[in-house]
Amino acid sequence: MTEQMNDDAAGRKGAPDPVDVYVGRRLRKQRTLLKLSQEQLARAVGVTFQQIQKYERGSNRISASRLYDIAKVLGVPINFFFDHIEDEIDGRPEAHIDGLAEPPSPTYAQSDLTRSETLDLVAAYWKLPTDDIRRKALALLRSMSGLKDKKGEPIPDAPETTDSGNDDEG
Repeated sequence: MTEQMNDDAAGRKGAPDPVDVYVGRRLRKQRTLLKLSQEQLARAVGVTFQQIQKYERGSNRISASRLYDIAKVLGVPINFFFDHIEDEIDGRPEAHIDGLAEPPSPTYAQSDLTRSETLDLVAAYWKLPTDDIRRKALALLRSMSGLKDKKGEPIPDAPETTDSGNDDEG
């Protein structure tokens, strides 16, 4: 029985698995975005900060239950850690057992709300200094993207503010 050790102990003496490295990078990205130290995150999930370092480097694999805890602390869904992984991990054989594999469920499809770019955009939005600037930035993005409401009408720009300055040029 000792010959059949778990994946972490057996067969992982070389370079870290690319998936573990990718998940670790995503963990580090979200942790730093939230301005959490490794020590703060470690305390929140009940491990040492050295363990968080190993997770972020990909040298230690994160268990499902630990990944769940980390996702809760970082305020992201678990699939955040795997967003765009297909673009990053090349040459890895697909795990497949004939007759057991099912097509991916539509509920696990990539959501725009869980993309790292969306999280970066939201973080930048909330760093804007005033409500007025945030409204104008949102209006600009809506106008550039051509967003429409449920009736198919363009979403109106943000209402004019009293500090809009001189309306006529000249």
